[in-house]
Amino acid sequence: MRADPSNSALISLSVVSHGQGSLVQALLRDVQTWQCGRLEVIVTLNIPEDDSFLHEFGNLNVRVIRNARPKGFGANHNGAFAQSGGDVFIVANPDIRAPHLDLSALIDTVRTAGIGACAPLVLSIDGKVEDSARRFPTFGRLAKRAVLKIREADFDVSRQPTVVDWVAGMFIVFSREAFQQVGGFDEAYFMYMEDADICRRLSRLRLAVIVDPRCKVVHEARRASRRNLQHLRWHLRSAMRFLFHV
Repeated sequence: MRADPSNSALISLSVVSHGQGSLVQALLRDVQTWQCGRLEVIVTLNIPEDDSFLHEFGNLNVRVIRNARPKGFGANHNGAFAQSGGDVFIVANPDIRAPHLDLSALIDTVRTAGIGACAPLVLSIDGKVEDSARRFPTFGRLAKRAVLKIREADFDVSRQPTVVDWVAGMFIVFSREAFQQVGGFDEAYFMYMEDADICRRLSRLRLAVIVDPRCKVVHEARRASRRNLQHLRWHLRSAMRFLFHV
């Protein structure tokens, strides 16, 4: 889908809920304070849940997608993209907090020729910079993180806008044109690594991925892969697909 020229200044935000209405509600309360011009919000309910929490957001342009069956990360956001109209497409997790966020730096960056996607600086709830920007995974890098528990940052993104290999999917800003060029997320990744994959495909088109610390969000991390065996399986399966699907 191509954005309507009359919507060239429209920004589209995609959020997926997995029975996480309270988190989505908190995020949308933050969204109400954002400085970003015209915005549409597409909320995908991946499993049945009470959506009455959306009633308080009559001042937002909210569209709801209700899935008949659960879908993966990429399929959900691709579906939202197909219904969106903005020239900028933002993917955000429900556990992101971003009160009074000024998106202008990210929007200006992603509308620049040669830029495919950008992301803000991501902080943990205690104010530490999260390693949300990394080099592309290899067997060695994955083993270093998973086995040796060595997880130092691959890039220093805290001082100035920095070109990185890939950014975590908790908050990514895409240009509509770039998202279309790569065909969106690869839906063969049900969950995990689809963010690394789409950034790798952007890089192959010579479209840069940028982290801009002038914008900051807080990640209230829900690390299901460490607690849930099914999530761990998805994580391992996605890692193998990324490493062998070249």
